[in-house]
Amino acid sequence: MKDTWLTKWNDRYSESEFAYGELPNEYLKEQLQNLKTGTILFAAEGEGRNAVFAASKGWDVSAFDISIEGKNKAVALADKKNVTIDYKIGELENLGYKNEQFDAIALIYAHFPPEIKSMYHQTLNNYLRKGGIIIFEAFSKTHIEYTTKNPKVGGPKDISSLFSVEELKSDFKNYEIIELVEKEIELSEGLYHNGKGAVVRFVGRKK
Repeated sequence: MKDTWLTKWNDRYSESEFAYGELPNEYLKEQLQNLKTGTILFAAEGEGRNAVFAASKGWDVSAFDISIEGKNKAVALADKKNVTIDYKIGELENLGYKNEQFDAIALIYAHFPPEIKSMYHQTLNNYLRKGGIIIFEAFSKTHIEYTTKNPKVGGPKDISSLFSVEELKSDFKNYEIIELVEKEIELSEGLYHNGKGAVVRFVGRKK
């Protein structure tokens, strides 16, 4: 992964405030209520708001990111909430996760660089057990129109880093689709997700 990518996220997460707040993403919170607790992996987890929330609900939580600054804040947040998360730093293929290790995988605004994002999705698919659940929310390709009008809503500025329904169908072929939709939502998450945006939401069960 490029050094500029790592520098971007370390710079963002080194700020004293939480970039996307301390509260969990609403879609993740809603979807976790439908599942029995078990093992869950949070991809590109940043400052830990979603992982810490899941741990507070009884999940056995693993998480990863490339940013040590993100991990530092995630561990501090976990301590504040009196929960434990297993948080690794590095690129996914080097982190030692095992095939069919997890009952659920959460991808919440996990905008990996475009040249690796499908490969990462396929790798994560291997780490999910049969019958396991993917929970996904991230900006769609039409989100470019929203961020042009309102930069405060956040999100990547290049369309290749954004998602389409068709792309998720391709990356997660071996799933029963519980929900797969593109929609406009109102975001209020910390400093960098504020206003109307366009997202793709996906919940799937691995066949």
